[in-house]
Amino acid sequence: MSNPEIRELEAFLALAEELHFGRAGERLYLSQSRISQLLRALESRIGGRLVDRTSRRVRLTPLGEQLHAGLRPAFDAIVTTIGEVRDAARGLGGVFRVGFQGTANDAFLRAVAAFRDAHPKCAAEIAEIPLSDPFGAVHRGEVDAAVVLTPVRDDALVVGPVFSTRPLTLAVSDRHPYARRDGVDAEELADGPLIGVAGAAPEYWRLAQAPVVTPGGRAIPSGPAVSSLQEGLALVRTGRGAMLLCHPTADYYGSHAVVFVPVTGLPDSSLALVWHRHHETARTRGFARALADVAEVTG
Repeated sequence: MSNPEIRELEAFLALAEELHFGRAGERLYLSQSRISQLLRALESRIGGRLVDRTSRRVRLTPLGEQLHAGLRPAFDAIVTTIGEVRDAARGLGGVFRVGFQGTANDAFLRAVAAFRDAHPKCAAEIAEIPLSDPFGAVHRGEVDAAVVLTPVRDDALVVGPVFSTRPLTLAVSDRHPYARRDGVDAEELADGPLIGVAGAAPEYWRLAQAPVVTPGGRAIPSGPAVSSLQEGLALVRTGRGAMLLCHPTADYYGSHAVVFVPVTGLPDSSLALVWHRHHETARTRGFARALADVAEVTG
């Protein structure tokens, strides 16, 4: 009997932890049918059913539970060992790619500079990642880590330093009635459309950036959904709606045409460094330390 392929094991682990073919596929950026195909191949190699699937639920068989209990720590150990050996062979060199959302604020840029100073043999490259897809570049391996807006609820991602925790601001046109206010209560968001985020971002994350109800339960009208921060600010300028933004972004993009008004009654916004659990390297850990040293870490 041939040995399982690594993709079959990854698919099984994702399914065992999500207990949902769709979510397992999203986690690995594969289709549901591909997850099913990989599972069938693994079951064929093993010679027994690992998962019971009905129209209502997915659950592990006793054989599947046994495989998961033994496979997860072994799989993690293999990935960690390969990463450590690779790092030892290369030293802290090579290329470290880190993404950012919206704006590369001062803390982020100081961390990049500190990392470059501490590790001159490692080329640190930065890249903007779409507002509409905060975690996709990390999952696809396009960047080694990324600074993203919280919250982050993805078991495949490690959440490193959390920083820039500040109250949210509401971006409005300079002609908007709130533009001359010192602040806005969250309940007042129900008075006009709120620009949302389109694309591949998880629903929980999109709702955190553009809630559909106030804390008191009032419905917030939905405005256009955008894929980039620049697109959202352009719609704000033309009066198509307001947009909730973190404070560092407001500081960076302040202009005469857009006014940023502090919002009370909503959870603070924050930024976090994230990376894939199975792709952690010495470079990742080095950049996380650099960021923690220069940023006001809150979590």
